[in-house]
Amino acid sequence: MRFIAGLWRLAIAALCFVGTYEAWQRPELWVYFTFQTGFVLGFTMLWAAAASLVKGVQPPAWIKGAVTVYAIITALVAFLLMPPDDPNYVPQVLGVMTNTMLHRIAPIMAVVDFILFDAHRRYRWHYIFSWLLYVPLWLAFILIRATLWPHSGPAAGGNPYPYTFIDPVALGWQQFGINCAQLAGGFIVLAFIVFVIDRIEPARPLLG
Repeated sequence: MRFIAGLWRLAIAALCFVGTYEAWQRPELWVYFTFQTGFVLGFTMLWAAAASLVKGVQPPAWIKGAVTVYAIITALVAFLLMPPDDPNYVPQVLGVMTNTMLHRIAPIMAVVDFILFDAHRRYRWHYIFSWLLYVPLWLAFILIRATLWPHSGPAAGGNPYPYTFIDPVALGWQQFGINCAQLAGGFIVLAFIVFVIDRIEPARPLLG
């Protein structure tokens, strides 16, 4: 089963790297949450795949849990909030849009990987909060970048804010703060769910 796990993880890594290749041509796209976390997910899965295939050291539990939480957030946003991708504008590889690979397929496969191929009961309670550390760093990066390069995109008209719900110019700082607090709350809820699933599952992988 470790070979199946390794191939599954290689497939996730491939989807992530293909899904983020557009950002190498358009660097402003790296401001998006999904491109940043998608690339880290791909690197983590490549590491995990190699470890599975050669019986090496798996990625630390903290990192594996973090990318799983971020993958779930990416998928939820894609399925619930994002409009359908337009094939006339989104690049395709083998007939599949790269956004679909990055926002939907890879995150779903990452969750399946967590449930079936991961060892469990490794997460500490404080991971629920430390997994959140990326969020203020990401927000600070967005705000600093917008201040230094206010017309750098990637949004329409050169708007440097990648998502409307974290655009303080359009929303005002009070609503921006409320949205950030809600975002953090959502992260903590999902992190808690992942933590509970890790505690419920047996320590040894279900498959592997």
